Amino acid sequence: MDPELIRNIAVYALPVLFAITLHEAAHAYVARYFGDNTAYAAGRMTLNPLVHIDVFGTIVIPIALYLTTGFVFGYAKPVPVDFARLRNPKRDMAWVALAGPAANFIMAFLWLVLAVLLVAFGVNEAFPHKVAQAGLIANLLMFAFNLLPIPPLDGGRVLTSLLPNTLAYKFARIEPYGFFIVLGLLFFNLLAFWVMPVMGLGRMLLQLIASPLTLLLG
Repeated sequence: MDPELIRNIAVYALPVLFAITLHEAAHAYVARYFGDNTAYAAGRMTLNPLVHIDVFGTIVIPIALYLTTGFVFGYAKPVPVDFARLRNPKRDMAWVALAGPAANFIMAFLWLVLAVLLVAFGVNEAFPHKVAQAGLIANLLMFAFNLLPIPPLDGGRVLTSLLPNTLAYKFARIEPYGFFIVLGLLFFNLLAFWVMPVMGLGRMLLQLIASPLTLLLG
């Protein structure tokens, strides 16, 4: 096996597991908060990564794409949500959807704080610095990708929630084809036109939020 691939797996394994696990658990927690216990009853409101991992989507596809394109794309098992059981289905759908990207944004901030602390305390070992950067990048990538306004991605569900009922119904009908639309965007190198700007904006916002700490420890 390629030594560089092994090094990258070692660096990204823990951050990606945290990113996926907390993303899915956040969906489950917020769904329960707004009245739907489906994910909780299915044991998905947990920080156990094994519960959320999809062998094909979380392991096989990302490695295959990394080896062939250099771009990593994957997914976890979708958290089961019965939107009809939410107290206000159309409105609360948006909050449930936003919970995942919000969790990734918070985790990206925590990895950024760790990176700042590693520098401030003079840690010279390269590995923890690489892991902190991997955590920041992985979570910003998940944050940006999941906000893509195509159902069943979180951004698509948010847009469905915001649209008038008639348009929302029509827009939601593309959900069965959403995965293939995303693959098409990836194949034609169009996905980056959404992901990279959103990641950049997210990173600038994180740096702004962390600037007091950076100035204090600088």
